[in-house]
Amino acid sequence: MSYLQETLDLNSYVALGDSFTEGLNDPGADGAFAGWADRLAGLLSGDRPPGGFQYANLAVRGRLLDQIMAEQVPEVRRIQPDLVTFCAGGNDILRPGSDPDEVAERFEAAVAQLVDAAGTVLICTGFDTRGVPLFKHLRGKIATYNGHMRAVADRHGCKVADLWSLRAVQDRRAWSEDRLHLSPEGHQRVALLAARSLGLRTEQDPEAPWPSTPVLSPAEQRRENLQWAREFLLPWVGRRLRGESSGDNVEAKRPELMPL
Repeated sequence: MSYLQETLDLNSYVALGDSFTEGLNDPGADGAFAGWADRLAGLLSGDRPPGGFQYANLAVRGRLLDQIMAEQVPEVRRIQPDLVTFCAGGNDILRPGSDPDEVAERFEAAVAQLVDAAGTVLICTGFDTRGVPLFKHLRGKIATYNGHMRAVADRHGCKVADLWSLRAVQDRRAWSEDRLHLSPEGHQRVALLAARSLGLRTEQDPEAPWPSTPVLSPAEQRRENLQWAREFLLPWVGRRLRGESSGDNVEAKRPELMPL
């Protein structure tokens, strides 16, 4: 893993959000998911002595913005860490009929609470979904929401990790088989981007070129898309029709600050 060539005066970090921040599809050494936030915490801890850096991850898959505000934001007010990462609203935007302007208003209300309770707040924009079959028609809504989030960051003095502009995640290898969550390498690219968004220099480049790979024929792409639809798309749609969430009965994997 890359090491930091510079350090910030950060001794505690709390990550808020949904499956993206929980780290789905990036297996960790302890059997739980790792993910970009865990990887960022590792970068931030650097070469500090044991116990010199503390980290909590409150993110839970499937959480909507209001749930994050009710369950996770109050914990930041209690803990008052040096750094908070807040990536939320994506599940709201994916819902049919959602209004990115209205979601952004609630997002700003949460940010206003966070900046009063944490030393630094870093937010993440949404990914560019132009290459994702299921979500490419939502690209305009995501772009609108991103514009609001950048304005919110400006008004409240937040850092921004601009995932929309991260070209490396346009490669299929940045995503796991379900095409909804990042692969381990995709999580690593986001962690590096987040570190640099905080003003840290890393040896590895989040935009480093991917190794060359054979190009699939149109027939191979169709077969791959059909298999993906059967294994992942249809179950995902079914859960939403039944009003179920992947986060039902799931708790935060690291609910309190603990040393790395």
